[in-house]
Amino acid sequence: MPKGSDLLVAALENDGVDRIFGIPGEENLDVVESLRNSKIELVLTRHEQAASFMAATHGRLTGKPGVCLSTLGPGALNFSTGAAYAHLGAMPMIIITGQKGILSARQAKFQIVDVISSMKPITKMARQIVSASSIPTIVRDAFRVATEERPGPVLLELPEDIAAEEAEAELVPSHPIDIPVAHPAAIERAAAMILRAKRPLIMLGAAASRPRATGELGGFVQRTQIPFFTTQMGKGTVASGTNLYMGTAALSERDYVHEAIDRADLIIAIGHDTIEKPPFFMGQADQKVLHIGYMPANVEQVYYPDAEVVGDLGPTLKLLADKLDGKLPNAGALLHLREHILNRVGDRAGEDRFPVTPQRLVRDVRRVIPKDGIVCLDNGMYKIWFARNYRTYVANTLLLDNALATMGAGLPSAMMAAMLYPNRRVMAVCGDGGFMMNSQEMETAVRLKLNLVVLVLDDSAYGMIRWKQAVDKFADYGMTFGNPDFVLYAQSYGATGHRVEAVNDLEPTLDRAFAAGGVHLVVVPIDYSENTRVLVDELRAKVTGPAFGPAA
Repeated sequence: MPKGSDLLVAALENDGVDRIFGIPGEENLDVVESLRNSKIELVLTRHEQAASFMAATHGRLTGKPGVCLSTLGPGALNFSTGAAYAHLGAMPMIIITGQKGILSARQAKFQIVDVISSMKPITKMARQIVSASSIPTIVRDAFRVATEERPGPVLLELPEDIAAEEAEAELVPSHPIDIPVAHPAAIERAAAMILRAKRPLIMLGAAASRPRATGELGGFVQRTQIPFFTTQMGKGTVASGTNLYMGTAALSERDYVHEAIDRADLIIAIGHDTIEKPPFFMGQADQKVLHIGYMPANVEQVYYPDAEVVGDLGPTLKLLADKLDGKLPNAGALLHLREHILNRVGDRAGEDRFPVTPQRLVRDVRRVIPKDGIVCLDNGMYKIWFARNYRTYVANTLLLDNALATMGAGLPSAMMAAMLYPNRRVMAVCGDGGFMMNSQEMETAVRLKLNLVVLVLDDSAYGMIRWKQAVDKFADYGMTFGNPDFVLYAQSYGATGHRVEAVNDLEPTLDRAFAAGGVHLVVVPIDYSENTRVLVDELRAKVTGPAFGPAA
């Protein structure tokens, strides 16, 4: 008879799992043995947190849950940050943790933590498996819960005696589940609002990036010819190369894109999720907000839409576009602002200063990454610059976290992207602080023979907090540190290290690294003085000029 662990692995295979990321422990040994005899690859990482980031990114990029595995207690708790990352970011993921036997207690409370209770607030579901024969049903339910809107992580705790228990059970087949299309009355109401608008503007948010959603979004924008901007996590859902792209809301207010946002009398918020830092603040008397999403809007102090259209985004937007096609004479009323906005955001991208400025960094990265290449950001000051300045042409090709906004996720996310898309250029962009939080995964990347470039921005500090410390007039204290020799550090893992020592060397160094294949670390010093010059002084002082006169 099969064991519980055999039923678990068979159920995972039944749901299409081909890889599991993690660090097994004593309590997982039956599961490891069952994996050894399966088609599923066990990808051993150097820290559980990295495994959870990889599993979450699998869910983000494919729409299908990634799976991670750990032992009990300390290993399971190391999944907490990854669980929160997936929970806030709406990434489907299955977390499997071990536990001591529950039918006897031969080791008393050694290493036992109530993992279920600790993880319930940061997962969609957390449950302990208490019977081997129930495993196929529980696994199938876990995948369903993880993928249904709003997607997120599910935790299954498998005690070692249940894993070893013999039992028989039938696998539960999966079946397609279609999300309902929005109610016709809601579509009619939304169409009427858009038809009345004199200065409409589309906003594409985090939920618009779901793999199943992106196909119809471009069609809606093109058919209505309404200009659009994106939130940070909505970048790429419609190609920013189109002449309707107005920019990305990297800040909440006063940036150049807000000249269009503030003038809009109707903002059509598609897929907005308030887990993102607010892309704008509501409250203007003459401005309405229409929420279109898989889920009803979360009413917040900064977001309380005037109407909602709730349903499957793709077919819902198609039905809405059918009612608007060719009937919007005011669709492009805000487009006269576009050239000035994009020119100001792209200002000084060619500057030759060294250490490199953020604008030059983003420009050079964009030049070496093809349209379908993937850039995965860790969290730091550079994230704002990439959100503002990096143009995207394909959905989910700039992976950044504007939800939990955790450090340490950039390298594991890029590793997952490189595994899924081995023939596309993939780059991790990390600050020196964030990189060192999971830098041990360089060994994992080399062992897996990935093609990956890791760009480390060296300022020997937790740069974003240090900058905010200065902006808020606090003393410069407690945010600086020393770094290893990153070139030697990369080489010690079997990767190739490069140090950029002149501004004009950055682009060719990155290009050569990609051309060579394998794992490369490129370290470049960065000059963050532009943070204050642009994001504080320039935006605070900018005066509405002729380009920003009354909307046409």
